[in-house]
Amino acid sequence: MDVTTAASDPWLIVGLGNPGPEYAMNRHNVGFMVADLLAERIGGKFKRAGKAQAQVLEGRIGPAGPGSRRVVLAKPMSYMNLSGGPVNALRDFYKVPVGNIVAVHDELDIDYATLRLKLGGGDNGHNGLKSMTKAMGPDYHRVRCGIGRPPGRMQVADFVLKDFSSAERKELDWFVDRAADAVECLVTEGLERAQSAYNS
Repeated sequence: MDVTTAASDPWLIVGLGNPGPEYAMNRHNVGFMVADLLAERIGGKFKRAGKAQAQVLEGRIGPAGPGSRRVVLAKPMSYMNLSGGPVNALRDFYKVPVGNIVAVHDELDIDYATLRLKLGGGDNGHNGLKSMTKAMGPDYHRVRCGIGRPPGRMQVADFVLKDFSSAERKELDWFVDRAADAVECLVTEGLERAQSAYNS
């Protein structure tokens, strides 16, 4: 299933995470990490968005000319479980079709450093997705960044709010880079092409 939107419609790419330095390297914040790398590639800096309780950066992704796409990168500053409000406010402000929204988030049910892209679906217990779906329905794209399941009897909440392990950090830059590539491919070439290139 793919969503057809006009080439001139902007895309809203949302990295999900929690604000504040104490959360910066948490597994739950991989969406923020991908958004930060995309901002670096665009060559801009995040700025506070008026009333939307988010940091945003406007720019273009893709080859120069007609192949490039107008994008708004966003990091909600509301904490993960309230992400839907800021995202919905940005969607209204920038007039983005729901099918042009991409949530980049951590995913427990996928092995570490594995990516899966999809359109729509459930929230799988992820509070950021739950909040977004409640605010605007489920029909947005997801770039799911696998973090694996917690070891032993560790609680899920403890696991996602812990920093990546030293072993995981060896692959983290590569993983974030690949996720950013997947977002760019999704926006410029469509879901099917991005899935065949990045789903593993």
